[in-house]
Amino acid sequence: MTEPGTTGRRVLDLNADLAEGFGQWTLTDDDALLDVVTSANVACGFHAGDAPTMRRVCARAAERGVRIGAQVSYRDLAGFGRRFLDVDPETLSAEILYQIGALRAFAQAAGTEVAYVKPHGALYNTVVHHEAQAGAVVDAARAAGDLPVMGLPGGRLLALAADAGLVTIAEAFADRGYTPEGTLVPRSEPGALLPDTDAVVERAVRLARDGVVVAVDGTEVAVAADSLCLHGDTPEAVANARAVAAALTR
Repeated sequence: MTEPGTTGRRVLDLNADLAEGFGQWTLTDDDALLDVVTSANVACGFHAGDAPTMRRVCARAAERGVRIGAQVSYRDLAGFGRRFLDVDPETLSAEILYQIGALRAFAQAAGTEVAYVKPHGALYNTVVHHEAQAGAVVDAARAAGDLPVMGLPGGRLLALAADAGLVTIAEAFADRGYTPEGTLVPRSEPGALLPDTDAVVERAVRLARDGVVVAVDGTEVAVAADSLCLHGDTPEAVANARAVAAALTR
């Protein structure tokens, strides 16, 4: 994307997964990340996120003018949504619509709205290639009022969303390892996460400037992304986010 009124200056949305606490447990520094990102993927209760956390994050996102997205997941609190579940498409679509509806209530209470849908964890990776489950996400997004869908470029989710007439948001990752095929390295394998802040910043700048990421085998992969994800569930998350934002601004 280019910024209106400029001569080709690139605009790259920065998003982070937020509200990923539950009860007495907190995982992300939501306030610090909301000072950096332009879009917040808010957990909707199925992999993380309870009602008070969702409400608080929506209110603080609205105060800062940060867009709110529904980060939807399998019903998997124990596994943090990182385990594949063989859910039939009708059930999956209904459960995603349920999550969007819950978040929408909190967003509206804060004077804003849910602006897009993004799958989380195992569901995110599954809908890159799983036709039926990708279709379930699209069905829920349409039922929720034709919400835009965020996902990995080249996967079935964004293809089906585009076919359904939905706005699609292609996403890249600043801190995750890529395969030569342009998919994410599974978290159980070596190279799934970039090693340090310098590597994360280098990845983000190269992506913004050249539209390229370097895969774990050293090959260059073309990635056309509208939004860059900065994960919030690592100890260095806030430092990474601030460093990336500063580097991209420069």
